[in-house]
Amino acid sequence: MKKTLILPLALLIASCGDDPAARIARAHDEIAGMELGAARIDLAAALAAKGDDAELLKLLAGVQLRLGDGEGAQSSADRLARLGFKGAELNQIRAEAALLRGKPEQALTMLADDNSTTAWRVRAAAKIALKDTQGGIDALRRGIAVGNDPLLLRDYARFLIDAQDLDGAQAQVATLFRLQADSFDALMLSADIAARRGKLADAHATLDRAAKRYPKLADPWMARAKAYDIEGKLDDAIAMTERAAALAPDDRGVTDLQVQFASMKGDWEQVRTVLAKQESTLDPISPNGLTYAEAMLRTGHPEQARALFQRALSRSPNNPYSRLMLAQAQMATGDAAAAYATVRPLSDSLIAGEDELDVAEKAARAMGSPDADALKGRLAAVRTSQSVELNRKGRAAIASEDWNGAIAAYGQLAQMGKDAEVLKRLSLALSHAGRVDEAIAAADEARTLRPEDPDMTYMAGYVRAVGGKDRATALSLLKQASDTDPGNAVFKRSLARFSTAQGG
Repeated sequence: MKKTLILPLALLIASCGDDPAARIARAHDEIAGMELGAARIDLAAALAAKGDDAELLKLLAGVQLRLGDGEGAQSSADRLARLGFKGAELNQIRAEAALLRGKPEQALTMLADDNSTTAWRVRAAAKIALKDTQGGIDALRRGIAVGNDPLLLRDYARFLIDAQDLDGAQAQVATLFRLQADSFDALMLSADIAARRGKLADAHATLDRAAKRYPKLADPWMARAKAYDIEGKLDDAIAMTERAAALAPDDRGVTDLQVQFASMKGDWEQVRTVLAKQESTLDPISPNGLTYAEAMLRTGHPEQARALFQRALSRSPNNPYSRLMLAQAQMATGDAAAAYATVRPLSDSLIAGEDELDVAEKAARAMGSPDADALKGRLAAVRTSQSVELNRKGRAAIASEDWNGAIAAYGQLAQMGKDAEVLKRLSLALSHAGRVDEAIAAADEARTLRPEDPDMTYMAGYVRAVGGKDRATALSLLKQASDTDPGNAVFKRSLARFSTAQGG
């Protein structure tokens, strides 16, 4: 009730300042600068002062839709209708507003036979909201065939990024740049692709352009913080987050980064204090959910941490972080046998790190297992271990898309013993290097070692699909992975990408 009363009052007070013409002019500048929240206030104040106007209401509706304000956009559409405005454009506003209000079926019904790029974009989002990922990508592709629309290109590029088709995404972004040089979406998507490819200098340069072009937005600084985090430059990441917080102190994304970096600094009390306010709504497998669980462990609440990590691992059985942290929580509650059983899938790996081996050795020793001495020996050697160094080189090579370097590192590791994770990474590198048959062989061997793991099933399907080999088996494996882990967006979007015969 308070929110409902305060917003109109704020707009009423604001409307007593500048005249409507000044408000409208400023709103246009704000839209160009992506200051959409400010533009919404100025447009609403101008309309309050001069009365409803179709062009202003359409402009306001566009801003509201971009902000995700379905209720506001629906209200603007109703006001447009009362002015006598009708036709496809009004129907598109109503459909997207319905989608934002959680009514994707209604949005699809309203769009009916509309063949515009806007209709295909909204239709794609509605399909994806209904878990019809295949229908979503089909709609995006049909929209692109109709014409090049900036928002459609943005959504298609985002879809392809999630489907791990960075080349396809880059092609959409290139078109977006041609349509709108230095547009916000083009810059941010381009930087995202560069960062995912390990081209962090390019990402920072692009984000610097974005920050200069859109000086009142926190997004470029947040993205730079994430890029510095990838580089392992924590102090720089924190500095970028502070720049973002100065612009948007209440932004949820800014808060998430502050929590993440506080955890990396070991300030667990701060993490627990911030996230305790969100405890009832935290998803146990979200980054904040996992970080909160670790904060509980680090601040002396191991039973609560154990329960939280058990829920997380149940939801995502192949998450190594959840598995390691659950084992630590089990040790902290005095259950060494459970801890050892939990951590063994990690500690048995050739690429097991110090943390995994440390927990395994302590758990084995506490329960009197003869494995303890062997684990102690592996732990002592881990810092100079050839396998650890090869894994480091392999990870770095994959991050920078040095596929031959990754093949060399993981190929050597694969010769040291049978390890599903090593073979999965080797398969990915071989696939990108065009060595399709070898990639399939490595993926299949990984799947034989861990047949219950959807990651291994996914890779076996992915390398076949990318290499154009045995399409039926590829799609079957991708579907199996997606069915096993239905919450995995990468699995779903890759299945949709390869299920459609036409290219991206």
